[in-house]
Amino acid sequence: MPNRSSKPPKRPRDMNQLAKAIVDISIGEAPPDDAPVDDGKNPAAVALGRLGGLKGGKARAKKLSKKRLSEIAKKAAAARWKR
Repeated sequence: MPNRSSKPPKRPRDMNQLAKAIVDISIGEAPPDDAPVDDGKNPAAVALGRLGGLKGGKARAKKLSKKRLSEIAKKAAAARWKR
């Protein structure tokens, strides 16, 4: 069973490209869906950015005083309820 968080592969929106993609898939010439996609990003930089992103919120919350943290939370709640 596939992972629920995984997305189906993107299909072209242009009719001609979509038709070619369907033919390629049907005759087995399409690249596998799990093939790595080169999106032009440096993998080392992506890993480093993710590492910082995982630490960010917790480190910031630890650094803030209880009073300032409470102010931020109240402001966020007010913004949510304003909608």
